[in-house]
Amino acid sequence: MLKGLLLSFTCIFFAEYTMAIEEPKYTVIEAFEKFELRAYKPMIVAETRVGGDMDDAGTAGFKVIANYIFGNNTSSESPSDTANESAKNKIKMTAPVSMKLESEQINMTAPVSMQAKNGQWLVHFVMPEKYTLSTLPTPNNPAVIIREVPARNYAAIRFSGFAGPIKVDRKIAELMAWLKDKGITPTSEPEMARYDAPWVLPFLRRNEIMVQY
Repeated sequence: MLKGLLLSFTCIFFAEYTMAIEEPKYTVIEAFEKFELRAYKPMIVAETRVGGDMDDAGTAGFKVIANYIFGNNTSSESPSDTANESAKNKIKMTAPVSMKLESEQINMTAPVSMQAKNGQWLVHFVMPEKYTLSTLPTPNNPAVIIREVPARNYAAIRFSGFAGPIKVDRKIAELMAWLKDKGITPTSEPEMARYDAPWVLPFLRRNEIMVQY
């Protein structure tokens, strides 16, 4: 069941952890105990491909995308935009004249998603809702791809504690059985979402198995 598993997790670094973490917006269509049917709005993701096993790929992919959102990017504000803005408030010329494309730090969101595909993993972060494809900073690393994801429906089961392979398989089976009872056919591989930083106590963690339908 783990082949093709989507692994999602959130690692919040120090100051970031103290801030409210934005999550993709969705509407709960139906809720029953630990299960939910959800309708997600369209979203934009920053994505990269990495190799290795699930754990190693998750770490490597996280580092690549985190590097992008923490500043390894080129701001969407172009030099011409900066010049036009300056022209509105005339300032006497000084020397030297310097110009650079600013990098921009992007707020962390949850979850981070990872999907197995053709022997590699696709790792992505969902971008904050305030951005569009035209306003997001451009990645300086060509390994980072920005793309738009259309609206989708997901079924989810929530659980706490550690999310090891045996437990994940059990939760996938529970979710699939619930969907079968409801006559709902999944249309994607299962996805595991971790919403908490690694140092959060296991019994306080929010984990989910999700699947499109």
